[in-house]
Amino acid sequence: MKHVLVTGCSSGIGRCIADGLKERGFNVFVTARKQEDIDALSKADFEVIMLDLADTESIQAAVLTLLSKTNDQLYGLINNAAYGLIGAMEDIPIMALRDQFEINIFGTQKLTNLLIPVMRKQNSGRIIQISSVLGFITMKFRGSYCASKYALEAISDAMRYELNNTGINVSLIEPGPITSNFRNNALNNFQVVVNKEHSHFKEDYTKIENELRGNKYNAPFSLGPEVVLKHVVHALESDNPKARYLVTFPTYLFAVLKRILPEFLLDKILARV
Repeated sequence: MKHVLVTGCSSGIGRCIADGLKERGFNVFVTARKQEDIDALSKADFEVIMLDLADTESIQAAVLTLLSKTNDQLYGLINNAAYGLIGAMEDIPIMALRDQFEINIFGTQKLTNLLIPVMRKQNSGRIIQISSVLGFITMKFRGSYCASKYALEAISDAMRYELNNTGINVSLIEPGPITSNFRNNALNNFQVVVNKEHSHFKEDYTKIENELRGNKYNAPFSLGPEVVLKHVVHALESDNPKARYLVTFPTYLFAVLKRILPEFLLDKILARV
């Protein structure tokens, strides 16, 4: 049985991936940070490991726990844990930007770096990074999150080159809008971090809040998290996993537009999104 670790499994994409891989016969280890999420996953009969990606000691302890249960073996690492943040770059405190990178990039990479030697020793492994369409297209009021996903894309490309011929494959999954709590959580983060009342963009923020409150879970062209699972399965099981998996119509559309349009035209489109 192949052992797989999936981070950020309390709900949404992570939970869907964990459920789907378990059904396919993988020995799935899942992570969560909050005790209530750990309890819920345990009740669903998952092997749950407490993991706080902002805490180096938590990351180290999680790896030790995982490897003690797998006899130092790991076939797949699926880095899904991340969070969104809405706000103009001038309104996001530097500490909030640091916090976003701590979870979405630094903690994720610390975990990955501890597990690469395990895969190298066994001459095989799959590292699957859950990125986003916002990892190659930037949208206004999403700059902090985009920056973290751009970084994830660059890191993933570098690892793919560096791990060539080791038996370890690195794949990026790039979803567009997916039905989940992600947008609602991003709204909650915005309300904590951004001082809306003193912002030049107060009217824009009010519009965004109203849109998200009216439709917390779906954006246009949203698909269920099962479409992400399908590509994760291919990246895990195929003899020739892809470097990138584009998921949902907006991702395909923007990938084409970025390739064919001059930048000033793409700017006009993105300024209106």
